[in-house]
Amino acid sequence: MPIKQKLYRFALRLLGNEEDAKDIIQDALIKVWHNKEKMGELQNLEAWCMRITRNLALDKIKSRKYRMTDDLGRAQEVPASPQHNPHQTAEKSDLMRRVHGLINKLPEKFRTILQLRDMDGLSYQEIAEVLEIEMSEVKVNLHRARKQVREQLQNLHVYGTQ
Repeated sequence: MPIKQKLYRFALRLLGNEEDAKDIIQDALIKVWHNKEKMGELQNLEAWCMRITRNLALDKIKSRKYRMTDDLGRAQEVPASPQHNPHQTAEKSDLMRRVHGLINKLPEKFRTILQLRDMDGLSYQEIAEVLEIEMSEVKVNLHRARKQVREQLQNLHVYGTQ
């Protein structure tokens, strides 16, 4: 399935564990296969698959009282560019680690919307379909999530506190 990698990255961000993300993707693809007769009726197959993946991941989080692990940080690391010197690379890596840490502290709804929009590049409408909410709610929550991360990052840089 062409969107398998996108679903995997989404599940990995939600769960923070590679093995659990693989299990969720397998379960999601099985669920998609069992409901293949619905595919013709769907307006957005990708959003439907993302919603199935999200729901399965949230079920897993709830059932195990799941805790985020360091794998999440590895999943979102930006590979170092060969054009930067080691100092620039270290600063960039440190900044990205802090931003990801702040994103991970957001409420689940904010975090998911931010990831779907800014990391996966989904449109507002696609996010609304995945999360089964109104597009206006997507925009408001995305704005609040970005504002919260920005303010916490500024506090961290200016005052050294979060």
